[in-house]
Amino acid sequence: MQSFNTYIQNSIVKNWDLDALTDYKGVTLQYKDVARKIEKLHIIFENSGVQKGDKIAICGRNSANWAVAFLATLTYGAVAVPLLHEFTGEQIHHLVNHSGSKLLFVGDYVSTTINPDEMPELEGIINIPDYSLMLSRSEKLTYAREHLNALFGEKYPKYFRKEHVNYYIDKDPEELALINYTSGTTGFSKGVMLPYRALASNTEFAFGVLGDKVNTGDNTISILPMAHMYGMAFEFLFEFSQGCHIFFLTRIPSPAVIANAFAEVKPRIIIAVPLVIEKIIRKKVLPKLDNIPMKLLLSMPVINKKLHEMICEQVYNAFGGNFYEIIVGGAAMNQEVEAFLKKINFPLTIGYGATECAPIITYSDWHDFVQTSCGREVLNMKVKIDSPDPQNIPGEILAKGANVMLGYYKNEEATKQALDKDGWYHTGDLATMDEAGNVFIKGRSKNMLLGANGQNIYPEEIEDRLNSMELVMESLVVQREDKLFGLVHPDYDAAEAQGIDEAQLRVVMENNMKELNAEQPAYCKLTDIEIMKDEFEKTPKKSIKRYMYK
Repeated sequence: MQSFNTYIQNSIVKNWDLDALTDYKGVTLQYKDVARKIEKLHIIFENSGVQKGDKIAICGRNSANWAVAFLATLTYGAVAVPLLHEFTGEQIHHLVNHSGSKLLFVGDYVSTTINPDEMPELEGIINIPDYSLMLSRSEKLTYAREHLNALFGEKYPKYFRKEHVNYYIDKDPEELALINYTSGTTGFSKGVMLPYRALASNTEFAFGVLGDKVNTGDNTISILPMAHMYGMAFEFLFEFSQGCHIFFLTRIPSPAVIANAFAEVKPRIIIAVPLVIEKIIRKKVLPKLDNIPMKLLLSMPVINKKLHEMICEQVYNAFGGNFYEIIVGGAAMNQEVEAFLKKINFPLTIGYGATECAPIITYSDWHDFVQTSCGREVLNMKVKIDSPDPQNIPGEILAKGANVMLGYYKNEEATKQALDKDGWYHTGDLATMDEAGNVFIKGRSKNMLLGANGQNIYPEEIEDRLNSMELVMESLVVQREDKLFGLVHPDYDAAEAQGIDEAQLRVVMENNMKELNAEQPAYCKLTDIEIMKDEFEKTPKKSIKRYMYK
């Protein structure tokens, strides 16, 4: 397998004068600009004493400079620790400390939420927008940043050329490349240790299935957070390695912003979570079809085909009109929308993966995609269903191969639970598999929810905090559309003892919600708390039967 950093180095050299990274409605960096910025960050790292294998955390909204900081970290031989910018200050402190990061890159918003005193081992905090120092606890780091241009000039006295691009090459496929945290909260956060082979394998897979569809110079859009492996691998690393021009939606990508970006950028490939696709389909297309004349036309075979082609073209144009296919992942697609898109022969496919596999496990090209499935096992991976009859009885999805993580950072117990002695990763998701190897997910035993912009939401974390609040006996967090609701069974005995009636109980719960939301990142905030008069239905193990309340 090709070294991962070789993909980056070769692309920079080959595409030197092409546009590489653009902050949507903002600055554009060519591949040579990326190389220059990487080199300057390498000079800062080297002169401030950063060693190969040291951890460097990156926390901010997607941007060209975020991408450069990440590439500079890997190509120096350091370990990248990408963190969601939506984590709270406390969560960021915890993860920086847990990872043992030496440096922290922060975006504008993050810089206002953190307290450097809570991260005592950090040697410096670097602002992502201009790479200035927010904090330095090292004279070497301060000197390197203040004299950066002079140091760069000494190293390259004439000018910086593509011949000077000479990066750290990962020769050991098992070497740790990055730590990706699945959550931010103490007690729940698991740092997924991804080796270089996992990054290289995912990139090799992407070249195999999309390399002749997405070409050098093509435009693409990064919508999903790069601090998650789905967005990282398939909206950034593959496209950069292929020489594409990547546009970053640097602000919160609302449906309106995304629709405008599709129309303007006309991306060659679209990677998305279901909610983005479903909202555009439901708001822009389905209302036009929800009338009797259209339904009559759709039922007539001859007109049907022509009409399907016309509708497909309309939907196609709504997403920019230039893409090979839309790849959806991260959560289940609404079956009504999926069936509609399949009926009009729209180029959509659904994949499946996990952070622990960096992330891809199954995928099929849209031409081969079987409705309601999530594709077949991908290059360098084996997938099986832990069931006596995988075609008919759902069992846990097990995955093995080059994409699989090394384990969880500083958490041997969780590693042993996830990786068995034969190297199979236990996903916690239930599925069946047909004769052709197509996987059909039936449920998620891990209960993870997905935010509108691809963020992982772990309801147990929110429930754990909610259960400790005033007059809460037990709770359940559910997702409806893209909103979170807290279902609460109150402690009625305590309420009665305190003389609290139903109206006052409602006020208590509203105050609980305000306090809870103040501690949560935006995508984990509750829209409302609903009071449940009866206890939740339980299993014999006294776990709440979640499926009854979805």
